[in-house]
Amino acid sequence: MNAHPVDTTQPEELPLPPEPLPTHVRGIGVEQQSTQEEWEAVEDIQSVLLGRSAGPVPLISFNEALQFFQTTDLSECRKKIQATVHRQGLAALLHFLFGPPRLQQQLQGERDLALAIAHCGLDDNQAVHMRILQTIYKKLTCSRLGCPRYGTHWEELGFQGADPGTDLRGTGMLGLMQMLYFVMDSQTLPLALEIFRLSRHETQNFPFCIMSVNITRLVLQALREECLSRECNRRRQVIAVLNDLYAAAFLQLYRVWKSQHKTIADSGFLLKELEFSTKKKPKQLLKSLETYVSRSPVSTADGIQQPSPLSISSSRAGEEINFTGICDLQVELEGEARLI
Repeated sequence: MNAHPVDTTQPEELPLPPEPLPTHVRGIGVEQQSTQEEWEAVEDIQSVLLGRSAGPVPLISFNEALQFFQTTDLSECRKKIQATVHRQGLAALLHFLFGPPRLQQQLQGERDLALAIAHCGLDDNQAVHMRILQTIYKKLTCSRLGCPRYGTHWEELGFQGADPGTDLRGTGMLGLMQMLYFVMDSQTLPLALEIFRLSRHETQNFPFCIMSVNITRLVLQALREECLSRECNRRRQVIAVLNDLYAAAFLQLYRVWKSQHKTIADSGFLLKELEFSTKKKPKQLLKSLETYVSRSPVSTADGIQQPSPLSISSSRAGEEINFTGICDLQVELEGEARLI
């Protein structure tokens, strides 16, 4: 594909730069050296057009992004937290007598961190927020180059418009953090790319990022209704459980969508099924993901973080978590269980 002028509103597709020549033949690779210099110049030009300093914006791992939120003042976000669904009367009594166990006290701080992150909006002035957004774009498109903050290229990834920030209702930065986890963990990246390819199918297409946000909503709805407390207590983790359940729910959606030739018209029904599974059968979903991961090759491409110690196949009780969760979530999806 030939290079063409950079469009400030649409990401440019360029050929990959040539591999460096072996040492013993570098002296005769004048043409290839020239091509390499042109590629580096394009990256510098794009950095200026995107309002960045010279040099490409580095990818950000999930752990680095989480550490940012762990050390950031989230006091205003924490004020908005509604940790659990409020029940009254008979419903409260039945839940107390026959409902799931309560989350252990030592895990409630981690839960609250997750819920606080879900109240954080996408902030153009936060470099980490922008790196998260750019990393998601680069990993899904397999591009070395970033893209403008606003533009129709986000619709191609499955957002509803030119600004991803407007599609994070009810999930805040959690919606992006779960996408980041999905594409930056070497165990789940192959699955993420398979789902993204299916989302662009001629007849079975669906908005990938909007679907992802809806799955995040379901996972945290299950958290607030204490449906995940037993699993969190068992693993002594919250954020890792949220991550794994998100990936497991997306896996189930992918399998049904692909094998049964579903289309966007079926999305509401499938989301209702996922809502039931995340609340009533989380252990079954997690087991399905564990089986899938154990049978799938782990990608080792450059830029992909190695499996975190909190991933489903290697989680160990007592280790620090690496994810986030949503708060103040509607018990029902907007309208019915349909894409937001």
